[in-house]
Amino acid sequence: MGLISVYTESAPKAVGPYSQGIKAGNFLYVSGQIPIDPETSTMVEGIEGQTKMALKNAQAILLEGGYTLEDVVKTTVYLQNISDFAAMNEVYGTFFTDHKPARAAFEVAALPLNAQVEIEMIAYKE
Repeated sequence: MGLISVYTESAPKAVGPYSQGIKAGNFLYVSGQIPIDPETSTMVEGIEGQTKMALKNAQAILLEGGYTLEDVVKTTVYLQNISDFAAMNEVYGTFFTDHKPARAAFEVAALPLNAQVEIEMIAYKE
């Protein structure tokens, strides 16, 4: 089983020694995505907009690797403030309607570039 790095221009470039995504066998591990618009390289404002952008960035990496949101088995949502959970969850629910992967969500002390949310995913397909 070889590891394959996944990269797309439709998501922000990695700003450190990591890949946007790694395919390992039938799994695709999507690195945590913060809400940077890949077209403008700027941070989107507000928790709703940030959640949507982070999910769109992760989705772009999934698509580049040959996966869809339907293949996601687990997500982790990091929030700068847990009081943003309901607003994040509202937007998150528009991406995962019928298919609902396992998920953890929790508050962290800080996120890169002072983002309000970061989302990572694990996808699987036979």
